[in-house]
Amino acid sequence: MLKNLRHEAYLVLGSIFFAASSIPAKLAMESGLSAWRLTQIRTLGAFLILFTYVFFKNKKSLRIELKELPILIVFGVFGFAAVNVFYFIAILRLNVGIALIIEFTAPIWIALWMRFIQKKAVSPLMWWGLVVGLTGLLLIAQVWRGLTLDGLGIIFALLDALALAVYFLVGEKLVGTKSSEATMAWGLGISSLFFAIILPWWNFPFAKLGDTVNLTGRLEGSTTPTFYLVLWVVLFGTAIPYFLVLNGLRGLSAATSSAIGMLEPVFGGIFAWIFLFEKLNLVQTIGAVVVLIGIYLANRARTSI
Repeated sequence: MLKNLRHEAYLVLGSIFFAASSIPAKLAMESGLSAWRLTQIRTLGAFLILFTYVFFKNKKSLRIELKELPILIVFGVFGFAAVNVFYFIAILRLNVGIALIIEFTAPIWIALWMRFIQKKAVSPLMWWGLVVGLTGLLLIAQVWRGLTLDGLGIIFALLDALALAVYFLVGEKLVGTKSSEATMAWGLGISSLFFAIILPWWNFPFAKLGDTVNLTGRLEGSTTPTFYLVLWVVLFGTAIPYFLVLNGLRGLSAATSSAIGMLEPVFGGIFAWIFLFEKLNLVQTIGAVVVLIGIYLANRARTSI
């Protein structure tokens, strides 16, 4: 019992750290650092930290075979690079809570992939999850009033959800043959290499890291260098929560882990409300709750196969 509580605490803390990082990330991008560059420096920093940890803990686990390289590339490019870029663009154009809720519809798309592409039988809960989740999204967007949210923001949030689905599907295959830490290290490393190729480091706007950012919301009137915001995203928004989540996953079932993972959009909305004064109206709040119920049902459908 105590062991399970410890693993659950790891996952809850990981969700809190991930959610809290959305605030400094959004402020850093509003100061002029692009989502692409923020993702680039985030993945490289987290890779160096996690790779060092795995190397000294069990460097043999980092060995890969040539046949593993294609799936690792997919994992790194889509599971890390795409997830982070689309997420950062989404929170720049949408409320943090809304962007996270849309992102976490990934289990719904996973269930659909398993049913129609892999031709696997899925629980009837999947259909309920799909209907409930999409109903919640319609409430959040308030479609009867026209589109009340940023259209591009919604598109990028949905792309983020699809990329997150790829992350889960590919990650499940990889952790069957490699340790979770090694899988994460390689994913972050390949993501870092991908960005180094398309966005050479010699063109990185390092000068922007020294710019002073005027904070908004509850912290309005205060300033901080962009570098501190980026450092927070790298350390407290990537390396530490990944470490916590990896340790939490070791002792819990997929259903329990998925349910706890749903806390991230909840915490994200709370932090955005506290620090950025972002809030949802009553209909959007009901929609957010409905989406979370749909995600939960889709998760149960996925893990009941």
